[in-house]
Amino acid sequence: MVPRELLPIIVVLITLYLVVIAFSYWGVHRIKRGVYAKDTEIKRRLYELAILKEIADRTGYSLNIKKILDVIVGSLNQFLEYSVVSYMLLEPSKVVFKADLERSVSISFIKDIRTRMLGSLSALLGRDLSAVEVEETITGAIMMGVTEEPVRSYFNIPLVIGDQLVGVLTVSHTKAGLYKESEMEILYKIVNQASQAVSKLEDVVKTEQGKIAAMLESMLEGVVMTDLDYRVIAANPAAEAVIGYKGEGVPTIFNFIDAFNESLDIRSKLEEAIKLDKVLTINEVIFNNKYYQVVVSPVKSNIGLTRGQTLGGVIILHDVTHEKEAEKMRNDFTSMIVHELRSPLGNIKKIGEMMRSSKILEDKQASSEYVSMLYESSSSMLDLVNDLLDVAKLEAGKFSVEKSSVDIKEILSERMKFFEATARDAGINMNLIVAEGVPNSVSVDAKRITQVLNNLFSNALIYTLKGGTVTAICFLHKKGQTISDEALAVSAPWVSDSMSLDTTILPDSVVVAVTDTGEGITSENIEKLFNKFTQFASSTRDSEHKGTGLGLVIVKGIIDAHGGVVGVGSKLKSGSTFYFTIPL
Repeated sequence: MVPRELLPIIVVLITLYLVVIAFSYWGVHRIKRGVYAKDTEIKRRLYELAILKEIADRTGYSLNIKKILDVIVGSLNQFLEYSVVSYMLLEPSKVVFKADLERSVSISFIKDIRTRMLGSLSALLGRDLSAVEVEETITGAIMMGVTEEPVRSYFNIPLVIGDQLVGVLTVSHTKAGLYKESEMEILYKIVNQASQAVSKLEDVVKTEQGKIAAMLESMLEGVVMTDLDYRVIAANPAAEAVIGYKGEGVPTIFNFIDAFNESLDIRSKLEEAIKLDKVLTINEVIFNNKYYQVVVSPVKSNIGLTRGQTLGGVIILHDVTHEKEAEKMRNDFTSMIVHELRSPLGNIKKIGEMMRSSKILEDKQASSEYVSMLYESSSSMLDLVNDLLDVAKLEAGKFSVEKSSVDIKEILSERMKFFEATARDAGINMNLIVAEGVPNSVSVDAKRITQVLNNLFSNALIYTLKGGTVTAICFLHKKGQTISDEALAVSAPWVSDSMSLDTTILPDSVVVAVTDTGEGITSENIEKLFNKFTQFASSTRDSEHKGTGLGLVIVKGIIDAHGGVVGVGSKLKSGSTFYFTIPL
């Protein structure tokens, strides 16, 4: 028997023992819980790192969100318990729904998930998606018609790329109360990091695309890029201008097919270039009155796993109209030189052969005629050479004039008398109108002004029919007045200026003009008048002597060197007025 006085002490000791045991048990469990929590956190971290590494390894530098989601879905069973994991992505014309079954569920289970996900997307976007086509894919376990367990655990994760909602990822189960904040948190983190990586890559791609687009837009050649299905993925403004495309967005391949029609089969050329892996060059395609060189080539990748693979095709439209015109101009120039030189050289040769005969030399009259012919032929050749030299000086910026004080009225009168014989033989009348106020002394290069008048009179006589009239006019222009009004004020025949020149801004000047009653010039040809070697078909002009086409180019150069301007007025079947000004 324990003594009564020891019982309180024994009770205290037993109580203390029990307290110590309880605290020890609680401490051990606390340590175990901490170790378990740390172990769970480590496992989660390892899973997070593993899945992110797998995404990087399997997708590489990819903007394909489907690949990234397939990696997440395929490895999620290592971390979460679920019946179905699914994702829904927005595309331009449809919604893609993919569900991966970890265990068998009913058809109604899948329908419920799809409805919930579509509703979540509609709510997040603020628009109804119920009428949008849904493309469905089911993988994993087999759906069982007899299993009718409903969705009891479920959560959504929005998929956002570059601040734009692209879809949702959903985890669901037939059991209730499964998913806690920690499970959702790690999945949110994985999806968020993957989305951020895609967003950054997308920004890089957009930046590079912007650079490429800027380069394409600045190119003078038309450039059209297509994929392997011949869908146009890029077309620069030059290419759109070629076919006259003014619609919204990028034109389609059919816009180019329809535009070129029979000129060029764009589709077949693309197909040939891509399938045969070769560059095709069509040197001359005539389209809308222009010449194009067309190059069609496959486009290949030179980086990464796709290195060497054909990605699509490119069409380059190079406008060679100017080159063709320049080539034609060179050919015309060669033909003109040959034509202009053949006649005088032939004459010189014949005269030389004739003058070898002693009888011709004894005949003074015949000798005189042949000498005259020799002089005219050599002068004609010299004039051509001088014209070519003048044009070369103008283009080189080395053309100059030597001014002196002369009476321009006298030069005009003398040139009139010189051409009167030619006009009389052609049955053309010639008139001279000199208004009051024209000064007796003007600072000009008399030789060059004579050259200008020779050209204007010669052209007027050539293009005027028998019975017509060529009128030379000289009057004074005052700044602020229009030259056409001033001409009418002195009763001079005048055809209004077709070059839209504002003559009111011209300084005080002497105006010299030649007006004819010839066939006139079309507005289209007026724009080409001062181009080198440009000549126009004429019903009145002698086809046997077309001239060099350099005269008006030289006229403009001479007047520009004097600080004046050259103007033209013409009306079909009524006549033309060519005038120039000499500033006072």
